[in-house]
Amino acid sequence: MKKFIALLLMTFFIFACNSGKATDSLKKENLDAKAQLQGIWVDDDSDNPLIRIEGDTIYYSDPKNAPVYFKIMSDSLYMYGNSTARYKVDKQTEHIFWFHSLADNVVKLHKSEDADDSLAFSSKTVQVIPTYMEVTEKDSVLVYEGTRYHAYVYVNPSKMKVLKTSYSEEGLSMDNIYYDNVMHICVYEGRKSLFASDITKQMFKGILSDDFLDKSILSDMQFMGINRNGYQYQASVCIPESSVCNLVNITIDFKGKLTMKSVK
Repeated sequence: MKKFIALLLMTFFIFACNSGKATDSLKKENLDAKAQLQGIWVDDDSDNPLIRIEGDTIYYSDPKNAPVYFKIMSDSLYMYGNSTARYKVDKQTEHIFWFHSLADNVVKLHKSEDADDSLAFSSKTVQVIPTYMEVTEKDSVLVYEGTRYHAYVYVNPSKMKVLKTSYSEEGLSMDNIYYDNVMHICVYEGRKSLFASDITKQMFKGILSDDFLDKSILSDMQFMGINRNGYQYQASVCIPESSVCNLVNITIDFKGKLTMKSVK
């Protein structure tokens, strides 16, 4: 009985090792294919330079798109950007590269032989897209129950970057980079400061989902009025260049306490 168990365990161990080797071999990177891809690749249909491959990085001709790390494994191109995308390779030679896009279209590229095509990649700096170009002030003055209140919102473009994955006409996933904003709110009762603080989207953690916050920016802050609860603001947290937004109501009471609640 003991011999049978020992034999069974040995068989399982050998199978597990072989299975692991088989899995590893499937994941092994094709370095020869990667070496073949070095250079500038032009779209067959438009004859425009689309990507430049240098080392293990793909650079796009559009400066808004962030460079992306890639591998060739088995019969597929893997791109590791904001999310991982896999494209089945249909044909690859020294001068031809065809692969299936996420939309299941065949992207057909050929290697550039025109030195001028390098001009499309002359700027390696990724263009970051700001939602506000400069500091913007919003001023509100109100009298409530005989008391004069004065509040400011300063919209400050920050250096905090947010990645948004979009897709090209060819069906390639591309990461655009946007700047987030910081909202600074000041509330005065006459000359007395009730509240002065920066508002960032990180403060909405627990109110909005982590996944949404990672992809969104604090795009705007609107004064909504004043009532017995205090000064009322509404923050717009949005996915860049889309209509997908979540709203958060912000109340600053007459003692300077801030509370927040999502708008359902």
